Amino acid sequence: MADRTFAKFSFFKVDPAWRRRDADLRAADKQEFLAACEDFAQDRSLRAYSTIGTRGDVDLVLLSQSPSLDDLHTFHVVLGQSGLAKWSETPYSFLSTTKRSPYSDEQARPEICVSERKYMFLYPMVKQRRWYGLTAEERGRIMKSHIEVGRRYPEITINTTYSFGLDDQEFVVAFEGDDPAMFLDLVQELRPTESSEYTERETPIFSCVALSLRKALNALDGAPSAVPAGA
Repeated sequence: MADRTFAKFSFFKVDPAWRRRDADLRAADKQEFLAACEDFAQDRSLRAYSTIGTRGDVDLVLLSQSPSLDDLHTFHVVLGQSGLAKWSETPYSFLSTTKRSPYSDEQARPEICVSERKYMFLYPMVKQRRWYGLTAEERGRIMKSHIEVGRRYPEITINTTYSFGLDDQEFVVAFEGDDPAMFLDLVQELRPTESSEYTERETPIFSCVALSLRKALNALDGAPSAVPAGA
């Protein structure tokens, strides 16, 4: 098993004109998109999330994972040829990789976001440059108290991946939970911690509803696909 896994968060915004297309054409567009995803997911990890009702600039989020960056490239080339992708924009895109944390004894996860919890709360993060001027011991001390706050919320799973040199952000942070109010409480409790003083940026924030890919696609126009799987 590879010691690191690439994680690609792809965000899609559908052109409103697409929803005015004939229902059969919309169904065919969704089926092409679904087929590309199902092909990738035969031996790799793919998760889907809906942001209908939680963001105005994004409708659908895909999290695709593979030990090979070439796999992600090929998948998105194929996906871009689908009918739905031709009616969509990609306002955001985050690339990162799993990696062992310098502040934890846990091994790097082979995959992230594998729970069955209802929601994912996702954002990119950049630390201030002065953070990296601290000694490793000082950063470890600060992060210890930060981690201890998170452990008081065992119902929420944190997934941190790393983007240094791969994308504009330094980290991509994804929390999974069943209660958005509990996540709000966690973030509010983290705000006064010393580590937060060194945060440069942690927006935009996406509140995502975890769904099967088919349900996430049907949420785009509120209509079930009229085209059977495999057609």
